[in-house]
Amino acid sequence: MKPQLLKVSTGPSQSFSVRRDLVPHMNNKWHYHPEVELIHLKKGYGTQFIGDSIKTFRSGDIVLVGAHLAHYWRFDDAYFKDESKLSADVRVAHFSENFWGDQFLNLPENKAIKILLENSRRGLQVNGKIKTKVADLLEQMLIAEGPQRITLLMEALSLIANCNQTAKLSSIGFKQSYDESENMRINAIYNYTLEHFRRKIHLEEIANVAVISPNSFCRYFKSKTRKTYSRFLTEIKVGHACKLLIENKLNIKQLCYESGFNNLASFHKYFKITTGKSPISYQKEYISNHSS
Repeated sequence: MKPQLLKVSTGPSQSFSVRRDLVPHMNNKWHYHPEVELIHLKKGYGTQFIGDSIKTFRSGDIVLVGAHLAHYWRFDDAYFKDESKLSADVRVAHFSENFWGDQFLNLPENKAIKILLENSRRGLQVNGKIKTKVADLLEQMLIAEGPQRITLLMEALSLIANCNQTAKLSSIGFKQSYDESENMRINAIYNYTLEHFRRKIHLEEIANVAVISPNSFCRYFKSKTRKTYSRFLTEIKVGHACKLLIENKLNIKQLCYESGFNNLASFHKYFKITTGKSPISYQKEYISNHSS
């Protein structure tokens, strides 16, 4: 699948970039870059794509995305409505793996960070109490100057490298194709699916969005994403159901249909296949992990 190559800018006196985004549409497309990305989604929710991984994201999430790994944080539709009062708040650092010199990561003291950056090529979700510390370091990086910026980044990476609460996101066999001609097509498929997943999407319909024949679409989509469109669509639906379970405003029957499933049996079946848990178990586990 062809994401868009983005150029990350740095100031004349900076070796890496740190910024704060307050709008949900910043780089709101399937893209990649040669820099490693450390992102703290301080405020916001939606759907996260890292390589061939699809899951919901929510406030407080921290992710480390390796060099050249395609990714996309699509904020929920509610953020883009005219009357919406929702706002985003994101901290993101971009840095080259060797910005501190070719030999730096080969120093014995930096072995853990070197391994971390290698593992980040699949994308790493940071979990547990360490998230608060990493988020604070990113916050400090926004205003730090001189050598302190580098030491803060090293401290954040060292914390992640030495914790045991990270989860790899993209599958080990995922290989990205960077044919520029596919960029708009894949983005169109993703965006159309995210907009219409609550109802049945016919093969002819999504093939028309991709501007290819229905007979070719399924083969094309799997060759670019390593998954069938049916599985992709199911993961989008389950991800939305997870968000609704966390919000805890609807009963199971209501959120089943709100997530695009036709009946409770298929909802429970595919939710368990996708998450490894029943909807109620997922909700209870989330509440337990986030209760004060």
